[in-house]
Amino acid sequence: MADMTGWSVEALHHDLRQALRQDQVLYDSQSDHQRIVVFENETFGRVLTLDGVVQVTERDNFIYHEMLTHVPVLAHGAVRRVLIIGGGDGGMARAALRHDVEQVTMVEIDAGVVEFSRKFLPGISGDAFDDPRLDLQIADGADFMRETDGGYDVIIVDSTDPIGPGEVLFTDHFYGHAKKALTDGGILVTQNGVPFMQGGELTGTMRAFQSLFNDAYAYVAPVPTYQGGFMSFGWGTDSDARNVPLDVLEQRFRTAGLETDYYTPEVHKAAFALPGYIRRLIPGT
Repeated sequence: MADMTGWSVEALHHDLRQALRQDQVLYDSQSDHQRIVVFENETFGRVLTLDGVVQVTERDNFIYHEMLTHVPVLAHGAVRRVLIIGGGDGGMARAALRHDVEQVTMVEIDAGVVEFSRKFLPGISGDAFDDPRLDLQIADGADFMRETDGGYDVIIVDSTDPIGPGEVLFTDHFYGHAKKALTDGGILVTQNGVPFMQGGELTGTMRAFQSLFNDAYAYVAPVPTYQGGFMSFGWGTDSDARNVPLDVLEQRFRTAGLETDYYTPEVHKAAFALPGYIRRLIPGT
């Protein structure tokens, strides 16, 4: 075996490894919940790993954050309150706060992730943590969802993979509580891994969504540092927001005044056109 000293080797999948060179380790600490590492990489800039699994990088995070935020917010068209479960690096909050919303509540289980993100990943969080519209809650996302009074127009589950602290965020009970926390016509979106490697994640979420929502589907985007091709995002709502016409999305996009690097209204519509192998992971399709 080659000498992998100086490399971060991800072992998320039992038969596949991804390695990123650690040009400089900036942070390495074990919190109460997980091992947090931030390092520099020539191609991807600063990289955050949790328990050795890549969570976000400076260079490609825009794809993930734009698609999990702008798609539901612009599809809804009248969002006032957003709830983010996870997202301790601040990137999702930053994307949500680019919209004209009243409040973004972010629930992160690990205060350590927020603390070091402010210091070591300022390019990802921007000024999100200082925005008065951000309500930051250090709490267990499942507990918060069970106890909240709700009233959210969009809920974004920016979770880790369903191992360790993130496992509970993929359960039927969690999704049921999320449904109750939505306003009429609200939208729930979730990260559901890379279907080529983790197809069961999407199938499990879709089965739960189908019992809860009138419209349960998925959309995709390619994020280079997530192994295996397209990443999938779960979509659940009782509205017809998935079918908003392109011209309406274009108008909402112009009105929002967004400058994006991946999202466009055309990409928004196309993201729901699933490849056959992904569509077959959704029960009944």
